[in-house]
Amino acid sequence: MGIFSKIAAGEIPSYKCAESEKFYAFLDINPIAKGHTLVIPRREEDYIFDLSDEELAEMIVFAKKVANGIKKAYPCKKVGMAVLGLEVAHAHIHLVPLNTEGDMNFKNKLQLTEEEFKTIAANIYANV
Repeated sequence: MGIFSKIAAGEIPSYKCAESEKFYAFLDINPIAKGHTLVIPRREEDYIFDLSDEELAEMIVFAKKVANGIKKAYPCKKVGMAVLGLEVAHAHIHLVPLNTEGDMNFKNKLQLTEEEFKTIAANIYANV
């Protein structure tokens, strides 16, 4: 079982933003913006495009709900979506609040306190 599966199962702590039977959303611990959230399927699959068409569609709809929650909690022009998936062998979507194109720069990481993470996750969870 990989790290993201352990996070979704509650075996590794995370800053939960939303969950359903099939999907789990939590804050990225190396965020590029306040509200930077990861959306994963609970079923472990390495490559997002190896998900069935139905699973992928459901994941995007779930991610949309989370993105709307992020936008309410952290007003921004848009919530950007990125699929990288090379660091962790588990399909995932990055959702990042954006006000400029440059906000989607994965080289610039924020340093947040545990209290900041808890507050951010609670704000998003309350708005999903």
